[in-house]
Amino acid sequence: MDFSVIDVQLVVTLLLLLLVGMGPKIALVPFLEKTKHYEPETQRAVGRRMVVTAVVTAIVLFATGALLMRLLHITAGAVAVAGAIILAILAIEMVAGPGKKVEEDPGVQEDPSRVAVYPLAIPYLLNPVGITILIVASGEVVSIASAGLVLGLVLFVGALDYLVFSNIDKVAKRLNPVTLVISEVVFGILLTAVAVELMVFGLRSLEIIAGAKH
Repeated sequence: MDFSVIDVQLVVTLLLLLLVGMGPKIALVPFLEKTKHYEPETQRAVGRRMVVTAVVTAIVLFATGALLMRLLHITAGAVAVAGAIILAILAIEMVAGPGKKVEEDPGVQEDPSRVAVYPLAIPYLLNPVGITILIVASGEVVSIASAGLVLGLVLFVGALDYLVFSNIDKVAKRLNPVTLVISEVVFGILLTAVAVELMVFGLRSLEIIAGAKH
């Protein structure tokens, strides 16, 4: 990402990446499975806590990402490769069997506040794409305006998440289970493609493979 010039293309690209990286879609099915036995009020509370946790974590990552890379002596390319691997694992699970892992858990009801943080806030809502984008952007922003753009888009996507998950009981009533499963598989395939792109970007940044850096 080139933050030297803030234009429509940069804004749209960053927004789309953040919608994938911390938008509601990836977290939706796991959230519904994890909270299906909760009362609507508790379900909404879990959704709100999940979103707040993810947004705060995203802001902290963006604020400290560049410093963390310097302290740990890692590059943006290494972060991209690591994010691609974990994203690919999540995406393959989505394609292989939506909700399978959740359904195989014991029937004991988990602590709602704990579930909201892990695994719902991290790594489902704020997933490897979001983490990678925020850390890389932290090291590449060149001005207050570019930093403000990233933070503004994070808050915008967070507001969208909050709107969805704080009204999740109403949203769930409008969801067709069959359509939801099909969309989960399709989105898993698309996320696998995103993981491949992240991997290629990382390998190019590390100069392991040839090609122009994007």
